[in-house]
Amino acid sequence: MAHIFVVEDNESIREAVTGYLQLADHEVSSFGDLGGAKDALEESRPDLILLDVMLPDGDGFIFAKELLSKHPIPLIFMSARESESDRITGFEIGADDYIVKPFSPKELVLRVAAVLKRTSAPVVRSASHCWILEGHELSTDEDSHKATLDGEPLKLTAAEWKILLYLSSNGGAVVTREQILDRCLEYSFEGYDRTVDTHIKNLRAKLGQPGWIETVRGYGYRFAGEST
Repeated sequence: MAHIFVVEDNESIREAVTGYLQLADHEVSSFGDLGGAKDALEESRPDLILLDVMLPDGDGFIFAKELLSKHPIPLIFMSARESESDRITGFEIGADDYIVKPFSPKELVLRVAAVLKRTSAPVVRSASHCWILEGHELSTDEDSHKATLDGEPLKLTAAEWKILLYLSSNGGAVVTREQILDRCLEYSFEGYDRTVDTHIKNLRAKLGQPGWIETVRGYGYRFAGEST
């Protein structure tokens, strides 16, 4: 059972989502605006946040960006804004998923389960590892869920952490987008190749240079660091 915050100003949607999550044995705190959610976050940290983008007292994107810069809480956007640019913005901010309204509450519950699963369990069990690329040193410690670049800690989202571990554990082998979706993001939904691309783009930016993760045209991605 997880504690989930639902931030949605539409009462009927909020009640439906809350009801389905409770049927899945989750504890739910629901809010009709950002103000209520902010006050609750001062008291406790949820296991996951379901967040509308357009709220009466603020922009969900701005709120999420500020929140995730301080607290890496798993987050799923729920929005009627369905353009590709909006979805990409959501993932660039650090969201773990983005679901467009109208949606099936059952599908939402499945996506919540997928996000909770990947943020609470490691992809692989391994010791600490270190890689070198062009004089830069990248290290990961699976037990502590920490990664550092040249000794400086990297602030990775849960999805980025999973992808980095999966790519680096494959020893330079090419990994397809479908494999990343299945092994790291656990999506069974079609049309999510761009989600992988967005996570890779964000991960490259945090690693400081794109060379750590090579694009293999027509196939997928390959980790280029040399193990020490």
